Amino acid sequence: MRKKVAIFGSTGSIGTSTLQVIRNNPHLFEVVTLVAGSNVDLLIEQAKEFMPKYLYIKDASNASKLFNVLKNSNVSISKENIFYGETGMEEISSIYEFDIAVSALVGIAGLKPTYNLIMSGKDIALANKEVLVTGGSLIIEHAKKYNARLLTVDSEHSAIMQCLEGEKQNPIEKILLTASGGPFFTKDLEPGITVENVLKHPTWKMGPKITVDSATLMNKGFEVIEATLLFDVQPKQVQVVVHRQSIVHSAVQFKDGTIMASLGPTNMQIPIAYALNFPYRIPNNLQRVDLFQLLNLTFEKPNPQKFPCLRYAYDALEHGLDAQIILNAANEFAVGSFLSRKIDFITIPLIIQKTQEIFSSTSIKIDSIQTILELDADARKKAACLIER
Repeated sequence: MRKKVAIFGSTGSIGTSTLQVIRNNPHLFEVVTLVAGSNVDLLIEQAKEFMPKYLYIKDASNASKLFNVLKNSNVSISKENIFYGETGMEEISSIYEFDIAVSALVGIAGLKPTYNLIMSGKDIALANKEVLVTGGSLIIEHAKKYNARLLTVDSEHSAIMQCLEGEKQNPIEKILLTASGGPFFTKDLEPGITVENVLKHPTWKMGPKITVDSATLMNKGFEVIEATLLFDVQPKQVQVVVHRQSIVHSAVQFKDGTIMASLGPTNMQIPIAYALNFPYRIPNNLQRVDLFQLLNLTFEKPNPQKFPCLRYAYDALEHGLDAQIILNAANEFAVGSFLSRKIDFITIPLIIQKTQEIFSSTSIKIDSIQTILELDADARKKAACLIER
């Protein structure tokens, strides 16, 4: 029997890669739900090809376009099964007619839908870092309560998950979390760096937001936070290693000194397929890594002075979940401002630092999704004021 898949974020880079895996393996998977933001034209194409039962688009006008186009096509979908807006997101994320849901919505927008999906008690493939960064132990405990299995889609965390398969009886001594270093690891960070320069990632093809996060190393900071939650380790047990070639996707060091590493092509279809069919691998025709062509694999330490965002993540882990929420909110706002060309690239970490300083004398108890979203909104307002000055 084929697995039924719900994809939240189907028009983004992870969503389209997920659909490619399904396209290549129609005997294993079928699509039941597609959720998109504003790219209605691509969602229409996806709906025509994969024939889902449920669809979501953010705006009401796009929802009408979606229905009007599809009713004159081969897609048999009722108007009641096309959702939009905040209420529609709440509704579609509470429909559990799937075997596995892929959480790939960008930013904190994925938090509440993923929280709802977890209540299905089914597998959730996490491709959204912000869910764990802002949800922290609330998400982990929520998953335990409903017996939902969190399967990571991040290439680094997937690598760690694969290294640990069959090793549960052996405690982790250290996680070696690899980073590409982004486009500026060996270059000076100066005013005038363009959006186009930042989006030219040296080894991975990703969406704009995560590509900017990779350039500041905030993405790696978020992954450190994720690793502590997913693998139940302390921050000091997670060491970031810059590996420019992106061949070693991450590694685990055990108490006897053994290091188990996962090597493979730089293609997100591999970790996606592993999560969809966990713990069984799916054959593919992707180009293989040829060890005889790997003349040098280098590993370097990141520079916390040049890339302070990585340090901010470790600091937030030390201070608690409220600090992580503020960190993420300030980063999302700053990155969005950079992508819309309102601030310079080197201003991103400054906005984050100053936003954190505003909240430095307060400690906020986080006990619900609502309190998370309220603090997120407050931190964004503070970040916006910094940019408007």
